[in-house]
Amino acid sequence: MAAGGLISYGANIADLFRRAAGYVDKILKGATPADLPVQQPTKFELAINLNTAKALGLQIPPTLLARADEVIDAEVARLSSEDRIFARGGEVALRLRRGPKG
Repeated sequence: MAAGGLISYGANIADLFRRAAGYVDKILKGATPADLPVQQPTKFELAINLNTAKALGLQIPPTLLARADEVIDAEVARLSSEDRIFARGGEVALRLRRGPKG
């Protein structure tokens, strides 16, 4: 994304590694790999690169920005951590990295 991608939506990599560690633990404790169920990802992340959007002349809707787990924006990155929350004139509560959705 930081290299110029516009939008990314995919499985949370950290969650995939956590699940893989669970499989390794079961196998090391004697489970047969063929007996373990196949699992699908359950946690996904949405990342939006506003720098790329600006370069392409696109305006990302505030509702989509509010749902993003990561927003890449050079202007916001220069702000202090307290100012990032209400960056961009208060259009949307914008955070560069949001914790897990609860």
